[in-house]
Amino acid sequence: MADRILQDRAQERYPSDGPAFEEVVAFTSDLIRIDTTNRGGGDCRERPAAEYVAERLADVGIEPRLLERTEGRTNVVARIEGTDPSADALLVHGHLDVVPAEPADWTVHPFSGEVRDGVVWGRGAVDMKNMDAMVLAVVRDWARRGVRPRRDIVLAYTADEEASAEDGAGFLADRHADLFEGCTEGIGESGAYTFHAGPHMALYPIGAGERGTAWLKLTAQGRAGHGSKVNRENAVTRLAAAIARIGEHRWPIRLTTTVRAALTELAALHGIDAPDLDDPHFDVDALLARLGPAAALVEATLRNSTNPTMLHAGYKVNVIPGSASAHVDGRIVPGGEEEFAATLDELTGPGVDWGFHHKEVALEAPVDSPTYATLRAAIERFDPDARVLPFCMSGGTDAKQFSRLGIVGYGFAPLKLPAGFDYQALFHGVDERVPVDALHFGVRVLDHCLQNV
Repeated sequence: MADRILQDRAQERYPSDGPAFEEVVAFTSDLIRIDTTNRGGGDCRERPAAEYVAERLADVGIEPRLLERTEGRTNVVARIEGTDPSADALLVHGHLDVVPAEPADWTVHPFSGEVRDGVVWGRGAVDMKNMDAMVLAVVRDWARRGVRPRRDIVLAYTADEEASAEDGAGFLADRHADLFEGCTEGIGESGAYTFHAGPHMALYPIGAGERGTAWLKLTAQGRAGHGSKVNRENAVTRLAAAIARIGEHRWPIRLTTTVRAALTELAALHGIDAPDLDDPHFDVDALLARLGPAAALVEATLRNSTNPTMLHAGYKVNVIPGSASAHVDGRIVPGGEEEFAATLDELTGPGVDWGFHHKEVALEAPVDSPTYATLRAAIERFDPDARVLPFCMSGGTDAKQFSRLGIVGYGFAPLKLPAGFDYQALFHGVDERVPVDALHFGVRVLDHCLQNV
C-alpha cells in the first residue's frame, strides 16, 4: 500500500514540471548578488532587492506594493486571492536584508551568488534569500498554471529584520495593518530544515515559539578623576563587576509548552521513556545527554539568557571616566519577563542602571492546530523518512512584529539537507550556502502546503 501511495504521488504534477525549479536557483543567486547588508543604525538599502521581487510578481499579474518608512528601506506586500472567501488569510513573509560578510574570510565572494557543484553560495543563501526565492518561484508557477490557494495568501518581503525591524515588519504592522486584514496565521523563518540527529534520524523542526528579545544597555556612574589616584567610585570597575555577574549567571530552567512538546517527542524518538517534566527532581541535563546531537534543538531555549557583547568607557589611559556603558544580548522565554527584570536588578548592583535598548515579545504557537498538522504532513509527504517536531527558536524573527496584528507565526522554510550539512552554523556564518536540491525540495513542499493549509 505504501508503495502505491508513493507511486501515485510521483505521478502528480508539481512545479518541477515547469520552470519553477530553474527559477528558484536563479532567484536565489540573483538576490544574493544584490548586496543588502544591514550594519545596523539605518545603514542598509533593500530597495534594489525589493524592486527585483516586485518586478517578478508583476510579470505574472500579481500586484505588488512597495512601502517605505525610510528612503531606500523598502518592503514589498502583495495578496493572492484564495478560493474560499470564508477562510482566514495566511501571511507568508521573508526578509530581504542580510548581516555583514567579510569577503577575505570566504571561499567564494559572499555576494557572488555563485552556483558551484550543485550548491548556491553567498550571504543570504540560508538567511533568508533562499526562502524569498522559493516563495517567489511557487507563486509565479501558480500564476502560469492558473492555480489558486484555498486561503488568501499575503506575501511580505521585509526590510530591516537583521536590526530592529523598525523599517520593516514593525513599520508594516504599525502603519499598514489593513494590508494584512484577515491574516490569522503566518509562516516565515526558520524551521522545517533537515537536522541529522544520527544515522537514519532526519529531524525536521518546525518553529512554534521564539524567545523574546531583550537587548540591554547598562550604564555605570562614578567619580571621574586622575588615573594615579585611589578611586572607590570607579565607573569602569562597577560596570565590569556587573557584567561579570551577568555573564556568569546560571539562569534556572523554565520549560515552556513548545519546549515540553519538543522534549517529549525527542525522548520518544530516542527510545527513552516519556519523562515526567513536572517532577521536581526531573533532570533536564541528564535527558539532554541522552539525546545526542538533537539536544542542540532545545538546549538554548530552556531558560532566559544574558550575554555581554559590547563595552564602552573612557577616552585616555590616565583618566578615570565618570561613566561607563555596556550592551547585553538578553533573551526571554515565554512567560519569563518578570523573572528576567527582577534578576537584572539584582545582578547589576549599586551604581549601575539598566534598561531595554530594544525589546520584543516572546512567542508561542499551538502545535495541535490544523495548520501545524498541514505543515507537518507536507514535510512527511516529500520525505517519508522525516521526523517532524516543534521547537522554540533561541532568537527572533519578523513574526514578533506581525504578532501585534494577532497573527500566530510558525517557522517554516523547508529544505532537505544532506548529512553533514551544518545548517545552523551557516546562519550569520562564513561560506553560507544552500544545495540546489534543497531549494527544489522547498519549492515542492511550499507549493503543496500553501495550497492546502
